[in-house]
Amino acid sequence: MSEQTQERAREREADAERRVVVVGAGMAGVQTAVALREQGFTGPVTLIGAEPHQPYDRPPLSKAVLLGTAEGSAFDVDFEALGITLRLGCEALGVRPAEHVLDTSAGPVPYDVLVLATGAEPLRLPGTEGVPGVHLLRTLDDAERLRPVLARQHDVVVVGAGWIGAEFATAAREAGCAVTVVEAADRPLAGALPDEVAAPMTAWYADAGAVLRTHTRVERVEPGGPAEPGHVVVLDDGSRLPAGAVVVGIGARPATAWLAGSGIALGAQGEVLADDRLRTSAPDVHAVGDCASFPSGRYGERLLVHHWDNALQGPRTVAADIVGAVGGEAVAAYDPVPYFWSEQFGRFVQYAGHHTAADTTLWRGDPSGPAWTVCWLREGRLAALLAVGRPRDLAQGKRLIQAGATMDPRLLADPARPLKAATA
Repeated sequence: MSEQTQERAREREADAERRVVVVGAGMAGVQTAVALREQGFTGPVTLIGAEPHQPYDRPPLSKAVLLGTAEGSAFDVDFEALGITLRLGCEALGVRPAEHVLDTSAGPVPYDVLVLATGAEPLRLPGTEGVPGVHLLRTLDDAERLRPVLARQHDVVVVGAGWIGAEFATAAREAGCAVTVVEAADRPLAGALPDEVAAPMTAWYADAGAVLRTHTRVERVEPGGPAEPGHVVVLDDGSRLPAGAVVVGIGARPATAWLAGSGIALGAQGEVLADDRLRTSAPDVHAVGDCASFPSGRYGERLLVHHWDNALQGPRTVAADIVGAVGGEAVAAYDPVPYFWSEQFGRFVQYAGHHTAADTTLWRGDPSGPAWTVCWLREGRLAALLAVGRPRDLAQGKRLIQAGATMDPRLLADPARPLKAATA
């Protein structure tokens, strides 16, 4: 037996003695478990999920599942064949890093390596918790509760004109519901995009037959009376909106409250502070996906990314770090170009990168038209772009961001020119 073969045999033996427990059965958790097997990890892997359902993907919840064109979105993963143990309907309650023990609703679970992948949880509208007819859209159960609302074509009030609010409003209009969207800011997507970029999107609501009310806050939700069946949404200007259902989409926060007292370092938004290999402040504990932030060398700041692609990419780094810990192999820093997409009001919206208010904004195309792109430049390099109906711009732009390419602003502003041909 060669020395290399003997070394690998020793690594497999070391793997077999280590127990990896992954908390969270969404995209980040499932992909971490799968990546461990793909990268040769042979030890026991346990995937713990709070929901009783088979692990599923979330994006279809606001589209196909909600509209009834799909019954579910379970991952096409043969967990049994991969030797991954599922423990579903099991809620994580706390972790004791010094003892390498995870506390759950089903009792303590010992681990050698723990991966936190609990995602994010939606923010609730104050005063509406437990109020019938007031919905969130995060889980399969949420989508199942909302499906008959759309099928019966109820009047719907959506609170929040962010990504999830726009996507739900789109589905509700497709189902034939009357839709009013209430937004506290002066424009849609106020927390994600600057005024001049979000402003053209305001017209999308009217074009789709939805009413958008900005500069408006919800004071309370009341039960309706004989003249106002269902619910009444009372706004801060005193107006009253009858609603068969109210859907809240005002943001999300990392699902990390259960880590209180663990000693694992959290950030200002409650996220787990991970390093560039997605390791936490506690030994043998990693964090990945929506629940964790990481330092980006590309952008020079810590990023907290609540999007599907981050939950898909991060697990490869986590698995490599766990496997490499045995083999002594160096693991590349996790520094992706953030990416997400949204389908709303008949438009395909994609974003790649990360921009700040200090970056230079440059337009490609007319924002009143069906297809246009906004680019952000930092010191002459492409830092981010938002593409509406221009997927080729997005694909080329993402590669240019990864390459750190310097752009010629004059060429970049020409929408007829391929973005990749606008380098300086």
